[in-house]
Amino acid sequence: MYDRRVGDCPRPSAEGVPQSNGIAGSQMEGKVSKVGVVGLGTMGAGIAEVFARAGYDVLGVDESEGAVERGRAHVDGSTNRAVSRGKLTDVERAGILANIKYSTSLDDLADRDLVIEAVPEQLELKRRIMAHLDGILAPHAILASNTSSLSVTQISVATSRPARVVGMHFFNPAPVLRFVEIVQTVVSDPEVVATVRGVAESLGKEPVVVGDKAGFIANALLFGYLNHAISMYENRYATREDIDAAMRLGCGLPMGPLALLDLIGLDTAYEVLDTMYREGRDRLHAPSPILKQLVTAGLRGRKSGRGFYSYEQPNSPVVIPDAATPINDASSGPIPRSIQSVGIVGSGTMATGMIEVFARAGFDTIFVARSPEKVAKVLANLQKSLDKGVARGKLTQDERAEALTHVTGTSTLDDLSRVDLVIEAVVEELGVKTALFAALDEICRSGAVIATTTSSLPVVELAAATSRPQDVVGLHFFNPAAVMRLVEVVHTVATSDDVIVTAIDVCQRLGKHPVQCADRAGFIVNALLFPYLNDAVKMLEANYASADDIDTAMKTGCGYPMGPFELLDVVGLDVSHAIQRTLYLEFRERGFAPAPLLEHLVTAGYLGRKTGRGFRTYAV
Repeated sequence: MYDRRVGDCPRPSAEGVPQSNGIAGSQMEGKVSKVGVVGLGTMGAGIAEVFARAGYDVLGVDESEGAVERGRAHVDGSTNRAVSRGKLTDVERAGILANIKYSTSLDDLADRDLVIEAVPEQLELKRRIMAHLDGILAPHAILASNTSSLSVTQISVATSRPARVVGMHFFNPAPVLRFVEIVQTVVSDPEVVATVRGVAESLGKEPVVVGDKAGFIANALLFGYLNHAISMYENRYATREDIDAAMRLGCGLPMGPLALLDLIGLDTAYEVLDTMYREGRDRLHAPSPILKQLVTAGLRGRKSGRGFYSYEQPNSPVVIPDAATPINDASSGPIPRSIQSVGIVGSGTMATGMIEVFARAGFDTIFVARSPEKVAKVLANLQKSLDKGVARGKLTQDERAEALTHVTGTSTLDDLSRVDLVIEAVVEELGVKTALFAALDEICRSGAVIATTTSSLPVVELAAATSRPQDVVGLHFFNPAAVMRLVEVVHTVATSDDVIVTAIDVCQRLGKHPVQCADRAGFIVNALLFPYLNDAVKMLEANYASADDIDTAMKTGCGYPMGPFELLDVVGLDVSHAIQRTLYLEFRERGFAPAPLLEHLVTAGYLGRKTGRGFRTYAV
């Protein structure tokens, strides 16, 4: 079969959506009206459907009748689901199906204006197909490869018309995802590139034109992140469930990295990473050993029924328990300490959000600010937030009043002497936090848990400032604390087991989703997120693509809620630089060194939205 890939950057569901723009085939951009697709696996069949939806005359080719029938069944199923969900009418579906014909012979593509190969990521296979097509197509015809990682240049030189060969990288599921990477080589005819871009736009897609570099935009950024997640799991830093939950809940991603890898196909992921590593020699793209081991064992993800997770059956999305599934048996583990009263140190946005979360959950909450004026400001902001909750129907007037009865403000640290749990949420400076922990060690009662909300500093250094390191734990809430469900529970080498389960129990009582990890720079979310953001800055710095195109790639191609440069400007470039530098200093990984462009912008005072200028300029 020509196409066995699941594809890359997919979303969890693959229902089709109408893409027709009402343009008749004979009026298509650049006089392209007849299109061929070689390889009718998931990706190829989806591409054929996309063109048929837009009114093109499509011929799909695969190597056997069985492969053709599977491709036809994929299109039938996709369009039938679209009808059942009201995305298409029966008449529109019939028209789409009528626009696609099928064959097992490449020679039947001789009259096509544009032919797209969507076969497996094997360079020699793609070159053989392109050479064959070159011999039968008319001189005006354009050849395109749907490769996600291989060199389009190497593919193009198998033909006598390399100037008319481009990459046309769709994303899976092709009928749903709007992004297309148009890959031009050093010899690509600009008119051909413009024609293919116009064709992509006629499909209702958002194309960007990029150079011929392994991974292009989306995969170059995506797979470095995925490989890092694999290493994190391989080193047993966190469970697969916690890694995936952290990135879904902490970053709003449609899928966690390990579940996404299973959907893409571990064999495909290995091929992409190996290709990227061989071209760029970036150690961060070298496939993690466990990935190759799983592929060698035939554990390729959903399509084989087992990858990082186990599935009900091959090609099923239903995850079933296996030997690696965590066992939640509270009766056999340590008993959580009793936590009824909570102290919070700080008066900023994060501290105020945490005060609201604990008060609404019924904890008696006392917060410490630096002055009576700061105390009053926190109380005013808290009431304002609760009032918004009432106005939006998130809580009742009685619940608002009840929450306020649980809150007390003070400017005296000694007032925390009797609480069961203290959480600091002060400025992210090690010296300030260390001094505070030393003071809390003297003030807090024996057996009280002392926690930090740090997002990047070593928890163990704060624990070492006390005489009770076993009672210290990280509780990294995400901003806004009242909204974000994720909390990273960070244990040091000294944290006692009962403190860990206490922290998890408190998070669950708050309605949060706790994930566990060890005390390492970045914990889970920041350790995976910020190297990806740094890679995006490097890509911009190298003039490979614009900030707008990179943001478009990650939002429309991978379903990310924000592009990397949008996110960097929101987070703050100074904050991003500090976290990236912390990661680099801890891991001493060359690829983690902050991009020079990021450093220059921070030095210039261009810190993002808060200063009115970062990677973009904002109205102040």
